[in-house]
Amino acid sequence: MSEPAIVVTGLRKKYGDHEAVRGIDFQVERGEVFGFLGTNGAGKTTTIEILEGYR
Repeated sequence: MSEPAIVVTGLRKKYGDHEAVRGIDFQVERGEVFGFLGTNGAGKTTTIEILEGYR
C-alpha cells in the first residue's frame, strides 16, 4: 500500500480572535478524487491556501 498524497491532522488557523479553521483532519489517497465542501465562511479556501503554501 502506498502512502497518502495528503495528510492533514489538527489544522488550525486564527485571525486575531476569529478561528477560521478549527482542528480539521483528513487524508487523501493517491489517485483519489476528493471533494471539499462546506458553507460560506467554513474555512475551505483558507485550508486549501495553507496546503498550497500561500498562508
